[in-house]
Amino acid sequence: MAVASGKSFISRFGVHLAVLFFVVLWTIPTLGILVSSLRDKDQIIASGWWNSFSSSSQTEAGRLPDASAQSEKDGKFVIEGNLFEEGGPARQISAFGLRAAAPTQYEAGAVADLKDGVTLQINKDGSFVMASPKAFEGERGQRVYFAASAPPKFTTDNYRTVLFSEGIGRSFLNSLTVTIPATVIPILIAAFAAYALAWMRFPGRALLIAVIIGLLVVPLQMSLIPLLKLYNGVGVFFGVPVKTYLGIWLAHTGFGLPFAIYLLRSYIAGLPREIMESARIDGASDFEIFVKIVLPLSFPVLASFAIFQFLWVWNDLLVAMVFLGTEADQIVLTAKLNALLGSRGGDWEILTTSAFVTIIVPLIVFFSLQRYFVRGLLAGSVKGG
Repeated sequence: MAVASGKSFISRFGVHLAVLFFVVLWTIPTLGILVSSLRDKDQIIASGWWNSFSSSSQTEAGRLPDASAQSEKDGKFVIEGNLFEEGGPARQISAFGLRAAAPTQYEAGAVADLKDGVTLQINKDGSFVMASPKAFEGERGQRVYFAASAPPKFTTDNYRTVLFSEGIGRSFLNSLTVTIPATVIPILIAAFAAYALAWMRFPGRALLIAVIIGLLVVPLQMSLIPLLKLYNGVGVFFGVPVKTYLGIWLAHTGFGLPFAIYLLRSYIAGLPREIMESARIDGASDFEIFVKIVLPLSFPVLASFAIFQFLWVWNDLLVAMVFLGTEADQIVLTAKLNALLGSRGGDWEILTTSAFVTIIVPLIVFFSLQRYFVRGLLAGSVKGG
C-alpha cells in the first residue's frame, strides 16, 4: 500500500509539474507581448521587455545651436543650452561623443577638445557649454552623440495608433464577420449530420462515414485550388462576385465539417441507448429527440468544437487571402498584420500591440467556453451501461 501511495504521489507531482511548465511556457511570451505593447517606441529598441521596469540606456544624436546663438563671456565666445526638451521626462547623460563611431568617447561632465581651442562640455543633466576663443561661424551647429538613461515609460498610444491609425480596428471587425458565421454554420450542419450517422439507419451510411474519416487526412493546401476554381466557376456562371464573405464562410465550413462530424458523431453515438428508445416509445420524432435530448447532452463536445473552429478561423491567413479581397472592408486581422510585418518590420511597438489585439478575442472565447464545457461535462455526459 505504501509503495502504491508513493507512486500515486509521484504521478500527481509529475502531472502538476508538467502543467506548470506549459503554463509558464505560454505565459512568458504572452506577458512579453503585453509589456512591449505598452512601452515607448525608443525604449523597445533600447532594451528587452524584461528590463522595462528599470531605467534604460540608449544612444541618441543631437545638434547644438548654430553660430547665431553664441554670446561673449570673459573674452570667449560661448554657446549654451540643454540637449533635453524642457518639461520632458527626467533623463541623465552618462557619456557623449563627437563621432557616430565613438558616441561614448567622453564621460558626462568631461571637457572635450574640438581643436583650435574650441572645447565642449556636456553634463549629466543635458546642459552643455561650447567655448571658443574666436567667434563661431556657419549655419549648422555641432553634431553630438550621447548615451542617456531614461526612466520606464508606459503608454497606451500604441493601441490608439493601431486601432485608429493603422486600420486594425476595421480588420478586427472583418475577422469577427468571418469567424462567427464560420463557427456557427459548421456546428449546425455537423450536429444534424452526426445524429443521422449515429442513430438513423439508411443505405450508404457506412460508406459515408468512411468518406468523412478519409477527408480528415486531406491537406487543406491540396484542396484549396480545386475548390477555388469550382467556386469561381459557379460565381461566373451565376454572375455574382466571388470575393465575398459568403465564399469564405462556405470554405471554412467545408474544411471544418469532416472533423466536426467525426467528433460529434463519436460523442452522440455513445449516448445511452435507453434514452433514445424511451423517447421513441413516447412518440417523439427524430427531430424532437435531437433538439430536446441530444443537443443538451452534447453541449460539452459542441463547446469543444466551437473552441477549435473559432481559434482556427480567427488565426487563419491562407484561406482569407484566397477567398477574400485586400480592400479595407474585407481584409482580416491576420492579413493586416502580415502587411504590417512587410511594410513596418522595424516598428516593434506596432507589431506587438497588433499581436496582442489578436490574442484578446481567442482568450475570451476559450475561457468562456471552457467554463461551460466543464459544467456541461459534469451535468450531461452520463454513459449507459
